[in-house]
Formats: sequence, structure tokens, C-alpha cells
Amino acid sequence: MSGMKRATEKNLMVFSGRAHLGLAEEVAEQLGTGLVPTSAYEFANSEIYVRYEESVRGCDAFVIQSHTAPVNEWIMEHLIMVDALKRASAKRITVVLPFYGYARQDKKHRGREPISARLMADLFKTAGADRLIAVDLHTAQIQGFFDGPVDHLMAMPILSDYVMDKYGSEALAVVSPDAGRIKVAEQWSNRLGGAPLAFIHKTRDIHRPNESVANRVVGQVQGRICVLVDDMIDTGGTIVKATEALMAEGAAGVIVAATHAILSDPAVDRLKNCSATEVIVTNTLPIPEERHFDKLTVLSIAPLVSRAIREVFEDGSVTSLFDGRA
Repeated sequence: MSGMKRATEKNLMVFSGRAHLGLAEEVAEQLGTGLVPTSAYEFANSEIYVRYEESVRGCDAFVIQSHTAPVNEWIMEHLIMVDALKRASAKRITVVLPFYGYARQDKKHRGREPISARLMADLFKTAGADRLIAVDLHTAQIQGFFDGPVDHLMAMPILSDYVMDKYGSEALAVVSPDAGRIKVAEQWSNRLGGAPLAFIHKTRDIHRPNESVANRVVGQVQGRICVLVDDMIDTGGTIVKATEALMAEGAAGVIVAATHAILSDPAVDRLKNCSATEVIVTNTLPIPEERHFDKLTVLSIAPLVSRAIREVFEDGSVTSLFDGRA
């Protein structure tokens, strides 16, 4: 009987692509396991090859890959890893996306545009994914793009706890860099003891990517330390313009809090030289040494991701990680 029991026991296995090994190692360590040894390399023509060095038959597989630059390469590796697991008879395959590539292309602004975020979900489904775990999707409705369970993790508790511990005694205001993210700012406000809300009314030229025009501040920020919250910092233009607009309105100071530190050029220079006193991010994306700067604080997302993996593996509740908030 004991032999039969052993054969039916679930087997948790954690896999990682090469995009952000540090985070995957941290997650695996917190789960009390190691990463499954994987051989991965490019052929001469840049095609990717992946092979697992041990049997994965019947396992509950969690495949971690953060879609950092070069995004297309790491997405392709991620898909190939899932396909390899499916063909090697893994029992269930959960794709773990600390950062979901193409999430910003989640609707058509103009005719003849793709909805690439939906295409991504379809690709992972076709490759063999049963489930997705993602951190702070650009918009919540992306959960509906995947035909299967999607666990949408929020970094806000990690970021807001840090802000509360460090700045809790100050007069704070929570600021959304645009009207579209005001719901997230409301959740921040609740966690920061009901700090007042403001947002930047901005316009965006749809013909010019990565650029916005910060207009006016809507809400009371005078004499307050403003917590400027966003899901990502890419080139830093939006955040820096918002910071300067807040300072011009008489804010006592600005701290920036964002989940995903993409930090494409010239973000680091912009953030270093702007009026914000601290930029708080998580390690959903790798931040190379040369992109670190004095006012950057990086908090680890690994405890959140490992707890979500544990809940999925043990058929527990991922919702319970958010105080009952789905």
C-alpha cells in the first residue's frame, strides 16, 4: 500500500528559463526545492533548444520566466519549455509570469492593430499550459484572455507595507499617474490609512509610443508627500513628468512605487535627475547592476510568488493571499 501511496503523491517541480534565474532560484528555495536542471542553448541560427535533465512524468510543473528584453527571445524559450513538459508527460503545467510580455497591447486603439496580449495567452494554451500565475497585469481583464485558471497576484501589499513602515507618520497622498489607474490608487489609499487621492490628468498621442504629456494635478497634494503609484516604469517619461507636476503643485516630496522596473533607456538618467526622493520597485524583472542607482529600492516578489505556487500545488486558495480580495 505504501508503494501505491508514493506513486500517487503529487510531485512539485520548479523550472526556470534563462531570463531571470535569480528570482526563480529564490522562489524555489522558499518552496524548499531546487530548480530542475535544464539544458538550454541557441543553435547557430538563433533557434532555441531546451531539454530537462531529469524525468518530469506526472509532476505538477511550475515554469517561471519573466519577459524582459529581448522579450521575443524569452517568450519563445518559455513556450518551448512548456511544450517540452507537455511532451514529457507532466501532469499539470502552470506558467508563472512575474512580467507578462505584450500586456500593454490589450485592446485596439485604432483599426488594423493586433491584440497581442490575447495572442500571448493563446500561444501558452497551445503550447500546453493549464494555468497562469501573473503579477500585476497591465489591466485585470487580461485574466479573461486565457482559457483556464489565472491567478493574478498583486505586489501592492509588499510595496505599501514598505511605504507604511518608512513614511507612515508623514502626511501622505496617493497619486495615480493617469485617470485609468485610479482603482489601484484607491486600494493603496485604503492600505495607507485613508490617505487622500489625486491623479494626473494627462493626454497621450497614439501616434507616439512611450510618450505622454502630463497636464494638471486633480486633487489636493499641497504640503503632502505624494506616493506616485504605477504598474510599470518603462522609459520613465510618464513618472518624471508626473513628479514635476506634483512638485509644481506644492507637494512636500514624491516617492514612486511601481511593480515592474523595465527601465528602458533613458529611464535611469531621468529618475536619477528628477525630484522624486525614492523609487520603490520589485524584482519581477531583472535589474542589472548598471541600472541600479542611489534612490532605487528593490523589494523581492519571491515570497508572494512562492506562496501562490504553494497554494496552487496544495489546492488551496490563492485569493486568501489578498485578505479575501479576488
